[in-house]
Amino acid sequence: MWKGEVVGIFIRPQESQPTLELSQVHAVPGRGLEGDYFFRLNLNQDPDSGRELTLIEIEALQAVNRDYGVALDPGESRRNILTRGIPLNHLVGKEFKVGEVTLLGIRLCEPCGHLAGLTQKKVLPALVHRGGLRARIVTEGTINTGDSVLLIERA
Repeated sequence: MWKGEVVGIFIRPQESQPTLELSQVHAVPGRGLEGDYFFRLNLNQDPDSGRELTLIEIEALQAVNRDYGVALDPGESRRNILTRGIPLNHLVGKEFKVGEVTLLGIRLCEPCGHLAGLTQKKVLPALVHRGGLRARIVTEGTINTGDSVLLIERA
């Protein structure tokens, strides 16, 4: 069994603008992260869209640099939560806790043309199957840098 941690928190206050790093953020089911672009749109989001919250592993960013020579700062990944010690690809369809917030892994967050346009084209092949996880917020609460990330075991 693994135990991971939150090592960074990022929101995008404006569409296509740089991310802002925070030490904590409030997560709201059906809305997303307070202060984020998608939260401000106040959409009744499709719970399976995965737009409420995205995560990426710091290990994936390190591997992208090592394997492809693509150096991405964590905020450039455009993902909300940077983790360490968590196999995010294995969390699709599973509930897990990030601090006091319960999340449900929806689907992998594969790289897209928009991300390549904001960073560099080499990011597309570099992040395939390691671009992170899209998640639904199940319970409201605050996520802090340093919070534990744990799988919720079902009997």
